[in-house]
Amino acid sequence: MLQIRWPLHLTGVRVLGPCLVLLALAGCAGDYSPAPVDQAAFLERKQVQQDGAVTVAAAVPSAGETRQLFGGSLYNRGVQPVWLEIENRGAASLTFLPLGLDAVYFTPIEAAVLQQRDPEKLNTKMNLHFFESGMAVVVYPGETRSGFVFTGLDEGTKAFNVDLVGQKDEHYRFTFFVPVPGLRIDHHNVDWDTLYAADAWVDYSGAELKRYLETLPCCVSDRDSRDPGDPLNIVVIGDPADVYYAFIRAGWDETETVYRGSAIKTAISFLFGGAYRYSPVSSLYVFGRAQDVALQKARDTIHERNHLRLWLTPVRYKGKPVWIGQISRDIGVRFTTKTIVTHKIDPDVDETREFLLENLAYAQSLARFGYVAGVGPAAIDDPRGNLTGDPYFTDGYRVVLWVSSQPVDIAEIELIPWATADED
Repeated sequence: MLQIRWPLHLTGVRVLGPCLVLLALAGCAGDYSPAPVDQAAFLERKQVQQDGAVTVAAAVPSAGETRQLFGGSLYNRGVQPVWLEIENRGAASLTFLPLGLDAVYFTPIEAAVLQQRDPEKLNTKMNLHFFESGMAVVVYPGETRSGFVFTGLDEGTKAFNVDLVGQKDEHYRFTFFVPVPGLRIDHHNVDWDTLYAADAWVDYSGAELKRYLETLPCCVSDRDSRDPGDPLNIVVIGDPADVYYAFIRAGWDETETVYRGSAIKTAISFLFGGAYRYSPVSSLYVFGRAQDVALQKARDTIHERNHLRLWLTPVRYKGKPVWIGQISRDIGVRFTTKTIVTHKIDPDVDETREFLLENLAYAQSLARFGYVAGVGPAAIDDPRGNLTGDPYFTDGYRVVLWVSSQPVDIAEIELIPWATADED
């Protein structure tokens, strides 16, 4: 006789009753034969973190691997499984909080039903497989448990937290940034180690860095460096990993390269008004090369998004690389023959600059900030224009952002008063 123990958050035992009822009602499910998890290639990409007596491993299968593991096309339904393995070597039970991983996660059977087209002919064998593959809620002392959490879809890089709570004030948080195969991300093609020769790097103090940043070009240019474009209104200081994690944590998405697949997705989004989170951005130039990194924060339509570009400079500040960049807010879009689409920008580029500052601060991705000159002011009644003829106005300053891959409380962020005085 099957003994069902309840509640889950106290016992960690998975309730099989609902699935057995479904099987009894619907009978045989046919030849549904998912691949075993322990034979899946995605586990070779797993990341492992440890905190005291707790070890957490995480991995994210690609769209093709997900199809092998669960059948159907979960990615096409906006569902992405995240695999976890939690080892508890402590003396007390730990409770896993899936809401910390994804606030709108799908239950296992919900995910199974979503990928089945005919609700009158549900594949109950599939439902049971999803259910049994789900991650347990409680991990007992001396126990290792593994399973999937069914989350919303994030391509490129999957960023998430794994929260575990124990007795009294015991709380473990593990933050993961997991690359997911499938997208052709533009910055993956950059060889950071050879971008500059070893003897080309310069280390500056605070006052020297301020002067250097103020002498950089005001704006991006076209390929031939003939015409000025959007203002270079942001500076980012941090190792590539710091920059990468800080912006991903703040909700920015990577961008795809321009190729046939991305062109088709861009055209569909343009014609039907949908969102394309990883839409390519056009190439703009600084130091004679196109941007090293492009990121964007999409809205519900491709016509509206914030996007930024970054170029690595040959300068370090206290050992940290310095990046010069440009950010703007798109408020419209049109097709072009050169770059698939081009966007009309909000002329108040300072507001978009400040949005980035606040966005990184609220995401706990910012350690310090300050302002330097270098763009040159342009009044609202006498604006400058970018390469596509859009006007913009600005106070002429660049915001300098020290980013952090580790969370920084907003109350601990330091202001550097560079606009009024040198600061080392």
